[in-house]
Amino acid sequence: MPEPGATVQRTDLPLLFSLRRPEPGRRDRQPGSRWTVAPVNRIDIRPCPVVEAGMADFSERLLAILDICRELNAQRDLPVLLDRIAREAARLLEADRASVFLLDDEKHELWTQVALGSEPFRFDARLGVAGSALATGATLNVPDARIDPRFWPGIDERFGYRTRNLLAVPLRDHTGRAMGAFEVLNRKSGAFTAQDERLLEAFAGQAAVAIETAQLVGELERHRDELRSENDRLRHEVEDRFSVRAILGSSSKVQKLVRIIEQIRDTLVDVLITGESGTGKELVARAIHQSSARARRPFVALNCAALPETLLESELFGIEKGVATGVDRKAGKFEEASGGTLFLDEIGDLGLAAQAKILRVLEERNVRRVGGRRSIPVDVRILAATNKDLVAEVKRGTFRADLYYRLDVIHLGTVALREMREDLPLLAQHFLDAACREHRRPRKTLREDALARLRTHPWPGNVRELRNEMQRVAVLAPGRSVGAGDLSEEVRTVGTEPSTDTRHLDGVLRERVEALERGMIAEALATHRHNRQRAAAALGLSRQGLLNKMKRYGVGTTPA
Repeated sequence: MPEPGATVQRTDLPLLFSLRRPEPGRRDRQPGSRWTVAPVNRIDIRPCPVVEAGMADFSERLLAILDICRELNAQRDLPVLLDRIAREAARLLEADRASVFLLDDEKHELWTQVALGSEPFRFDARLGVAGSALATGATLNVPDARIDPRFWPGIDERFGYRTRNLLAVPLRDHTGRAMGAFEVLNRKSGAFTAQDERLLEAFAGQAAVAIETAQLVGELERHRDELRSENDRLRHEVEDRFSVRAILGSSSKVQKLVRIIEQIRDTLVDVLITGESGTGKELVARAIHQSSARARRPFVALNCAALPETLLESELFGIEKGVATGVDRKAGKFEEASGGTLFLDEIGDLGLAAQAKILRVLEERNVRRVGGRRSIPVDVRILAATNKDLVAEVKRGTFRADLYYRLDVIHLGTVALREMREDLPLLAQHFLDAACREHRRPRKTLREDALARLRTHPWPGNVRELRNEMQRVAVLAPGRSVGAGDLSEEVRTVGTEPSTDTRHLDGVLRERVEALERGMIAEALATHRHNRQRAAAALGLSRQGLLNKMKRYGVGTTPA
């Protein structure tokens, strides 16, 4: 160190230091001390003009890189980002041009989306100085490209360019994985220096971060767009499948049902839906939900008849953790449907205790989980359905009158299939088309003899039974034209013999069915010149079945 009182000239670092050694013979070590500076020592600190100028330029370019990187990290458009990186690298290193090569792992190719003065280009990742930098992970300084064996002239030949010298560094992501290479070409004065190497390494490290971020953002945006598109597609599919448009039929009863649904679309009143099994009560409930202001909110369905009484309460209202061994906290259907619609199917099968708890929730709009101490507010629209006569159930004392009147704000009755036979051809073909699409079968059409057989079937399972029949036809019918013989045996035979259970038929309907069958038998016999075997096949009957009907209706007395 300089002795006290010495004058030291200070300049901006970095500096070149010079030390004047002590005169010969002088002691520089004193007893009891480690090192001392002799009084005659003198330290001269003088700046070195050449080094000072070079380091100042290096510092300025480093600061410029920091300023550029702040802008690069804010850029999310990858093509724009790569173009900016290449231009700034060429400017900072005083080069003619720069190229950013990104690695395609699947094809093991390097591709450049931006190369100043050129077009996007792909090549084998093992080629060229860029490929060597990628493979070795080292910075490569090529002072004369013409004599360097690593140089690949393919790019120069492609774009009519002449590379004299170049500097290449690898690009790596945050995990250290190779993601590409970075080149600057043709320094404007002389060859690239060691200082240029350090600058490009520093710039490449920051550029890699910006590139990786832009790639990640781009991938997330693509995923977001794909999810939005898929969500829109699924929403439209749900709307088509469960909207009012999905309720097919031109009969007066069906149209009346559709009109009521349209009338209540802007309200949030609770609805009670009644009807026989298989008549589409859940389809009606979904149509009400989809046409309401809650269409974008949850639709939660619960079949009350499918759960034992011991589990029903926890399913409806939820349960707290620790109520029983191994039980975790779970929200109930009321909470899941909050903001949307809760569909309680087969509500007529609920016990009186569960009915009382549901009534309390409907009145208070709060639920308390099993084992819970606090009330949780819920905003739920209730749609309830049953195939039972709730008025009769109330009289018998198996259904609470107060709950019935609470649910029965709007009462909708679904239509049994036998009450809309004029719509049966439309429904059958609709279900057959849907089944063919689902099972990837060519489209099939129903012939008149098949439709006639479908019209006479009693359909105790209603629309559900018809849909299942069309599923079977779509899979098993051999041709594209479906005749009566392609229908299931039950559909072909049930209704052709006198039935012991005619509770579902009234007198008028029986007369119409008999008149239809009589006319079809007479027509078939006339068409096939009273050949009973062929007529039976055309009608989808056995020969004995046809004989029985002929005897019953007194048709076809001419011998076969």
